[in-house]
Amino acid sequence: MRTLLVIVSLLICTSFWAQKVGLVLSGGGASGFAHIGVLKALEEKQIPIDYIAGTSAGALVGALYASGYSPQELENFVLSERFQLMTKGQLERGQQFFFFEDDRDASVMDIPISKDSFLLKSLPTSVISSTLLDYEMMRLLGTAGARAQEDFDQLMIPFRCVASDIRNKKSVSFRQGKLNQVVRASMTFPFYISPIEIDGTLFFDGGLYNNFPLDVMYEEFDPDFIIGSNVTSNADRPTEDNLISQVTNMLVSQSNFKLPCPNGIIIQPETELNTFAFSEVESAIRTGYESTLKLIDSIYGQIQQRSTPEEIKLKRQQFRSQIPELRIAQVNTTNKNRDDVQFVRRSILRPQGNKIVHEDKLNKRYFRTSSFEQVDKLFPTLDLMDSLYHLNLQVSKAKEFKLEVGGHFSSRPINTGYIGLNYLYIKKVALKLKAESYFGRFYGSVRSYGDLTIPNYYPISLSPYFTMNRWDYYRSSATFFEDVKPSFLIQNELYYGLKIKNPVGNTGKNVLDARLFDLRDSYYQTDIFTSKDTADLTRFKGIHLSWSLEFNTLNKKQFANGGHLASIKFRYINGKEHSISGSTAIIDFDSEKNHQWIQLNAEFKTFPIDYKHFHFGVHLKTVLNSQSLFNNYTATLLNTTEFAPIPDLMGYFLPDYRSPQHAGAGANLIFTIKSNLDVRLDGYYYQPFKKLIRFEDGTFGYSNLFKGDRYLFSGSLIYHSPIGPMRFTTNYFPNQPKPFAFQLSYGYLIFNERAIR
Repeated sequence: MRTLLVIVSLLICTSFWAQKVGLVLSGGGASGFAHIGVLKALEEKQIPIDYIAGTSAGALVGALYASGYSPQELENFVLSERFQLMTKGQLERGQQFFFFEDDRDASVMDIPISKDSFLLKSLPTSVISSTLLDYEMMRLLGTAGARAQEDFDQLMIPFRCVASDIRNKKSVSFRQGKLNQVVRASMTFPFYISPIEIDGTLFFDGGLYNNFPLDVMYEEFDPDFIIGSNVTSNADRPTEDNLISQVTNMLVSQSNFKLPCPNGIIIQPETELNTFAFSEVESAIRTGYESTLKLIDSIYGQIQQRSTPEEIKLKRQQFRSQIPELRIAQVNTTNKNRDDVQFVRRSILRPQGNKIVHEDKLNKRYFRTSSFEQVDKLFPTLDLMDSLYHLNLQVSKAKEFKLEVGGHFSSRPINTGYIGLNYLYIKKVALKLKAESYFGRFYGSVRSYGDLTIPNYYPISLSPYFTMNRWDYYRSSATFFEDVKPSFLIQNELYYGLKIKNPVGNTGKNVLDARLFDLRDSYYQTDIFTSKDTADLTRFKGIHLSWSLEFNTLNKKQFANGGHLASIKFRYINGKEHSISGSTAIIDFDSEKNHQWIQLNAEFKTFPIDYKHFHFGVHLKTVLNSQSLFNNYTATLLNTTEFAPIPDLMGYFLPDYRSPQHAGAGANLIFTIKSNLDVRLDGYYYQPFKKLIRFEDGTFGYSNLFKGDRYLFSGSLIYHSPIGPMRFTTNYFPNQPKPFAFQLSYGYLIFNERAIR
């Protein structure tokens, strides 16, 4: 091998006038996008490029250029919002499929569990999701690679890609194969993005063993002149007190960054970006451009040949015109065991009718399918058959079991832990079974449900469920440092039923729900009671039917600062009340009463102003219903819908914010000081249409229209950590004994759905 390199080097050194020019692009993470600036300058100065070899970021830039994309198109791509989302492992809002999102819960951490090896196979192998990245690589490179019949010499510019075979500890140069697959393998930074398997071999970042593939250029293409663009260097020597330096030297081999003869030049853009500073790639592009211009006279002195703008434009157009538009005629789905994952295939391609899927529909169906919990990852490649493509999807199933932990922990005595266990299955159908529990003094719940999804363009999901809830309202305005009085309201709920769900586009879902419920409320109608007193009891049993339509693109489970929400829900409730007086009742009672009513709930939330550092939201909520009066004031109030636009209101029992018919409007001002750190100001106006009141004679009923309006305000400093929000909050609820409430908290204040209220 060394003898061959020496011979090739001597041959290169004997060429005085360059005829063929090879371009070598190093790895380097975010700094690697300086190569775009290098290409931009070379093309402007009419320097021809006949061959390209690249590693990691250099492989991506080189493959795109070799596939006919201009330097300006490359620059536009890496400066786009979509590219930034790719580097963060996120999706565009329209690509998130709301239908498959689980009901909101208080989990802050998911722990996938493999049944055959709990520890070794349950540890995550990546920090970010590669879903959008893999799709974009298929869209941008997969089509060009398929047109070239997987021969990289047939691209617009012959290309070589370098990746690392970690099992055999060697660098591998790819000259053929699925173009998007090998480039994606070369970009796989260990532990940041999941690795790619090609023909049974696991590949990682090409920079591990060869971060500047000069040898590949010599061996594969034998050019007359080499231009190298290098933005990286070998790791520093390991030291005793630096673990990172030790691990880096164990993983990464030393690369050779020197040309062996004068017939070549190395451009070294001096960027100072760290590996993952992708939001600053514009400065890297500029540095690469300027660094190349400084050396252009030296390049002119060695390269006589020129490529005019017209020539390169024509060459690019001719190559691109031969790439058919992305239209899918067949979908093949396999997993690691070579089983056909029919659910995924049938979710993208209809079994009957017109089977051709155009790019716009593929985009929706692909991300819709990837959002299934049962699917850990899809990796797409393409085969070209005539003018249509066959889409090959390597399906990585999610681990069969998933443990969720979380809760809400606060300086107020409403602390609640959360744990959930999921079982996931996918083949012909997708199945999810879940059992979860909330536990705490204020709130406790047990819930189990199943979710069976039948694949189709518009999938249908059947979800039987069982839920028990308990709320214990003691004087919960206290903090950790105060004693709390005995409970004055306890609500117990038991309900079970069936939901039938189907999607409405990618951001909406339609839900029919039928349930039986049994509510048991224990309460005092006076503030004067002791722990020895017995409470009044109201039991309400019946049936609940509902239909809801919801569209949701909010960017966070709670405390969102972007996106939209629109929902409407109709309910029909029919049941029988049985109320019994306790020891503090002024008048003894034991009564039964039938109730039925209809209810309409509507909510709208949007952020019309959504900038990087400032967000302005509008939030509207309304409830209309024909609810009849229960036996007494408190029993009626307990079955009345509350107005709780900010989560902390759910931790209080405040009659001022409960009424059968009401509307509320609010504004959300959010200042993002830095990434994931928000200062949030929320203000709301609440107007009951009719309010439940007690009269002077001890009876109760509804007030006149539009009485009892209220305001409420909240201010928070929130850090959205990777494992849930941490916040300091001040709430102001007027006309309360203690209108100001302060708290420190961590986690999500989210409860399971109530039975009817």
